[in-house]
Amino acid sequence: MENKKHIKKSIRLVNQIQRIRSKNNKNWMDLLKLSLKLDHKQTSRILKDIVNQDKKISNLAKRIFKLK
Repeated sequence: MENKKHIKKSIRLVNQIQRIRSKNNKNWMDLLKLSLKLDHKQTSRILKDIVNQDKKISNLAKRIFKLK
């Protein structure tokens, strides 16, 4: 019974995080749009670097998943 309470509370917290992240993601996209308008070339370079770093993170995550 105690475990079910922990699970419910955890899910509620995750739902709160999801709502906050949703709003924050919109803010990030607005910032990206503004940046593209002001300096498309430089923003594109930065975005490319971000994508490359995200790929590295994804590859590490895959390695973790394969360890199970």
